[in-house]
Amino acid sequence: MVYSDSPMTEPATELDDLDKLRAAAAECIACSLYKDATQTVFGEGPSDACLMLIGETPGDQEDKAGEPFVGPAGGLLNRALREIGIDRTQAYVTNAVNTSSSCRPHAASGASTRRRHIPR
Repeated sequence: MVYSDSPMTEPATELDDLDKLRAAAAECIACSLYKDATQTVFGEGPSDACLMLIGETPGDQEDKAGEPFVGPAGGLLNRALREIGIDRTQAYVTNAVNTSSSCRPHAASGASTRRRHIPR
């Protein structure tokens, strides 16, 4: 926490909105995940969504696209949501990231490595 004599509306160290979190994630090198990935795969959708969908660690296609659920799992998710009448653009979609794992299938093929993650 940063303290100051000048009035502040919020502490300088709080990351309390998605834009700040996204920026922090893009710069983070606190764990080794950034070394074997191409970019940050952050969530997408309205920040005030009534529905939040959380998938497993981003896969190869998500890592390359920088978006959650764009590979085969994304196609399955889209079909399932359509079948039950939910517009995906009205949900916040993201992935859980295990910072103790650095498995990225395409990393072995020599893909560029620029991804950063939020520290635990």
